[in-house]
Amino acid sequence: MGRIEVISRTERRRKYSPAERDAIMREADAPDVTVREVAKRHDIAESLIYSWRTARRQAEKIASEPLTFISYGAVPQSAVANVPATPPPELPDPVPTMPVMEELTRPHPGARPGEIGIDLPSGVRLSVDSYVNEKALARVPRALRDIS
Repeated sequence: MGRIEVISRTERRRKYSPAERDAIMREADAPDVTVREVAKRHDIAESLIYSWRTARRQAEKIASEPLTFISYGAVPQSAVANVPATPPPELPDPVPTMPVMEELTRPHPGARPGEIGIDLPSGVRLSVDSYVNEKALARVPRALRDIS
């Protein structure tokens, strides 16, 4: 007689830590091993491993793109000198961090739920909405520091 599996409750989706995901990916990337074998060994769907591979390729592509600076304009030094110093605005409660494998597109176009404004010492204000890619935004100050 064949194997019978009794499901007594609904299963929730399993969440894999980055370490678990990396270990499974290393195993699947090994020579002479198929994704099917690895998926069966870990009792997961093959499509999950393929999805992780796709996300890894997209992340590597973004990380390998050269950082370029596009000049939007300059603020005359006289305009900066005449601006009175104002205290920084109060920041809203922190936004929860994005998941490790975040989507690269906005979940819905239209109204933007928040804005982040960064006033640079040169007088330039950098404004982005809350859908900004955190990694890309982190590279902006580094690029500005490198050209200074």
